[in-house]
Amino acid sequence: MNKSELVTKLAYECNLSTEEADQCVEIFLDTMKKALIEGNRIEIRGFGSFKMKDYGAYVGRNPKTGETVQVKPKRMPFFRAGKELKDFVNDDA
Repeated sequence: MNKSELVTKLAYECNLSTEEADQCVEIFLDTMKKALIEGNRIEIRGFGSFKMKDYGAYVGRNPKTGETVQVKPKRMPFFRAGKELKDFVNDDA
């Protein structure tokens, strides 16, 4: 499912216009992004949690040339699925 499919589904399920559903999705995603940038952890019970992970600098290799390169430190968002979501997706297995 991509973002436009999510907007369409939300509009249909909640009897909203596509524009209203799009605005809801945008607000939700922007709020999550801002919380992560501020260093906050996001927990959605029954679904999972999001947090930022810091990765230090390291020496890597260019896979094409084999040349060593210095990789800068970075922050990356990290998602961990909650128990209920894990159980839900594995019920059919």
